[in-house]
Amino acid sequence: MLDIFRDIQSRLEDSPHLRRLGRLFSETILIEVDGAEHYLTFDRGRLVQIVPGPSRRTPWRFALRTDAEALHAFWQPRPAPGFHDIFGLVKIGRGRIDGDILCLVRNLRFFKEIMALPRARTGACA
Repeated sequence: MLDIFRDIQSRLEDSPHLRRLGRLFSETILIEVDGAEHYLTFDRGRLVQIVPGPSRRTPWRFALRTDAEALHAFWQPRPAPGFHDIFGLVKIGRGRIDGDILCLVRNLRFFKEIMALPRARTGACA
């Protein structure tokens, strides 16, 4: 999972469009996959730090919690219905969003697009 987040980090650096979308986003978020925590710290739209957890001392603004199988389906080039969107994962019971929902909604397009970056890579979850 750490490799995928590092790939997201490098692809984000190469995307002026996404950096523009996230220019006002400077937060730490939690992505939890099968209980394994990953803290992603953004500074003005740049992913500056990826820290594996668990950590009770790392504050985060919002969290996306899911399982590896659902995330693998989410990252397919053409995901099945329900796996096409982070809210789709929640709706079908394969994901949960916690924390400051308002912060997520304010930066929704940015977050959705960075989470979808691995879709362009075949075998991203293999």
